[in-house]
Amino acid sequence: MTNDEHPQKQRYRVPALVQGLSILELFTKDTPRLSATEVASRLSLPRATTYRLLGTLEDMRYLQRGEDERYYQLGPALLNRGFEYLATLDVVETAAPTLRTLRDQTRMSSHMAVRDGTRVVYVSRFPASTTIQGSVQVGTHFPLHATVMGRMLALDLTEQELRELYPEEPLPAFTPLTPQTVEDFLELLHTDRKRGYAISESFFENGVHAVAAPIRNAEGRVVAAINVTDVSAFIEPEYLRGQIKDRVLEAVREIERWLPRDSGNQRFSPTSPHSGSSLRHKRAEDAA
Repeated sequence: MTNDEHPQKQRYRVPALVQGLSILELFTKDTPRLSATEVASRLSLPRATTYRLLGTLEDMRYLQRGEDERYYQLGPALLNRGFEYLATLDVVETAAPTLRTLRDQTRMSSHMAVRDGTRVVYVSRFPASTTIQGSVQVGTHFPLHATVMGRMLALDLTEQELRELYPEEPLPAFTPLTPQTVEDFLELLHTDRKRGYAISESFFENGVHAVAAPIRNAEGRVVAAINVTDVSAFIEPEYLRGQIKDRVLEAVREIERWLPRDSGNQRFSPTSPHSGSSLRHKRAEDAA
C-alpha cells in the first residue's frame, strides 16, 4: 500500500478508471509498445477486462496500434492533453526565454522541473548543441532525494512532510552520495537552504555535473526549480561554483521577477501530476 492508499481514500476510487490510468503508466521510454497479453500480465487483469480497457483507450485516442496490430503505443490524445496542461503553467512560459539564454550563456543544457510526490518531473528542456546529449526529455522523472534538482524542490518541506513521503528506510541509493535516511536528506536540505542552490558533481549519475536553484513565487514558496547540466568528462570546480552558479542564480532572479503575482495557484502545486515541457519552445529550438 502506497502513502496515498489510505482506507478513506480507497472508498472513492473508481476501479475501472484506476485500471485505465495504470495501463497508460505502463508505457515508458524503455517500454513504448505492449501487447494486450503483456498488459494483462503486468497488471494482473483478466484478459476480457484488459481488452475492454484497451479498446476504450484506443477509441479515445489515448492509445493506438502501429503496423503490427498486436501492439499498442501511446496515442495523440495524450499529446493534446499535454499542450492544454502546459498552457496553464505560467512559470513554464515565463521561464522559457531565460532558460534559452542560460543555455546559450553556459553552453550547458538548461531545464525546469516540478515535484510530483517523491519524483522530480522535467517540464522544460533546452539542450546544448555543444555537449553530448543527456537522457533528460520532456516528462522525464528522477527520484527527489537523489538529485540536486529534487533537493531544490524539497526545500520547503518540513521534517514531518518528508517522513510521510519516506516512511521506509533506507532510501534507494544511486551513488555513494545518495542520502540513505530522512536524517541524511534533512542535513543536505539544511545546507542547501543556507546556500540557496546546489551543485552536483556525479551526485546522481557519474560524469554528470549540474547546478540547480529553486524558483519561488511572490509568497516565497518553491514552485519549480531550474538547472544546467553537462556530461563532459571534466569541468573545473571553480568554474562550476563560480561563473556557472552565478548565471543560474541570475536566471532565477529574472524568472521570479516576471512571475505572475498569483503564481502560487499554479496547477503544478507540489503534489500535482506531471506532464510535458514547453513543447512549443522545444520544437522551435530543435528547428533552429
